[in-house]
Amino acid sequence: MRRVSKITAACALTAALAVTATACGQSSTEAGGSDEGKLKVGMAYDVGGRGDNSFNDSAARGLDKAKGEYKAETKELTAKSGETPADREQRLASLAEGGYNPVVGVGFAYKDAIDKVSAKYPKTTFGLIDSASEQKNVASIVFTEEQGSYLAGVAAALKSKDGKVGFIGGVDLPLIKKFAAGFRKGALDTNPKADVTVQYLSTGTDLSGFGAPDKGRAAAKGMLDKGVDVIFAAAGGSGAGAIEAVAAKPGTWAIGVDSDQAKDPALAKYSNSIMTSVVKNVDSGVFDLITSVKDGKPKTGTNSYSLAEDGVSLTTTGDHLKDIQAKLDEAKKKIVDGSIKVPTTL
Repeated sequence: MRRVSKITAACALTAALAVTATACGQSSTEAGGSDEGKLKVGMAYDVGGRGDNSFNDSAARGLDKAKGEYKAETKELTAKSGETPADREQRLASLAEGGYNPVVGVGFAYKDAIDKVSAKYPKTTFGLIDSASEQKNVASIVFTEEQGSYLAGVAAALKSKDGKVGFIGGVDLPLIKKFAAGFRKGALDTNPKADVTVQYLSTGTDLSGFGAPDKGRAAAKGMLDKGVDVIFAAAGGSGAGAIEAVAAKPGTWAIGVDSDQAKDPALAKYSNSIMTSVVKNVDSGVFDLITSVKDGKPKTGTNSYSLAEDGVSLTTTGDHLKDIQAKLDEAKKKIVDGSIKVPTTL
């Protein structure tokens, strides 16, 4: 793939594989020793953490690959709903203070905290996913979410019986609006008469919309009751609730996000209702960053993962896209060659 390059209170270490709730959030540690020079990777998840079946799990796969290939020692901490910016700063600082390098903040909500903490630990490389930092020791890992979402919109319009499709966003933030904008554009380009409903589960600084399956379920049910028959949820852990609601209504489709949700064990019983998932290969970004630190050439600046480089894509689990794959391939080609310009705002 092409790349574009452009705090101090420590949390107590837990026993291997233990999970605790501390001032730094939920914690999970796998320690393989503390030999000097050993690769140590710190991961600070967003709300929902490992096991959210979505965004955080995608980052976790990159960490797991590093553990397997490089025998890295790792520490994982998770954000809690309603926490303060100082909590995020403390979480990152505890990892840096513990000698973990790189330290990865999973999600745009870590942007301000990483800006502050990275300045205090100039010898530590920080990774910031889904946002960009100007700090010299930060690698910003970003994706063209709108491009993958455009393809989801094409698929939704082609699979919908009467053109009524829906988008559920976790929070009405610019990042999530990129998903909505791409999805809406793809659907309307495919079917100009399509009726695209867009709904967010929380607003502004309230990030609860990313970790409330009950809200996702209720929003999806409301759309289904109005005749929507394809729903794309970009809502973190809340998306599982939306998928559950869709699965309860025969003849409707769900579109997952960030991970191949049809393969997730926690969602296995709903897999036949998951048409596809818009995947952001966060695991690739995380693993690439860890590898760069291991090799002594840490990435910095902005590292962009686009559709052209398979940084975003649609999954094909279940072969539900088989009958429309040619049209999806055509749309992808036009995005890559610039014939289609995908908007990032509604």
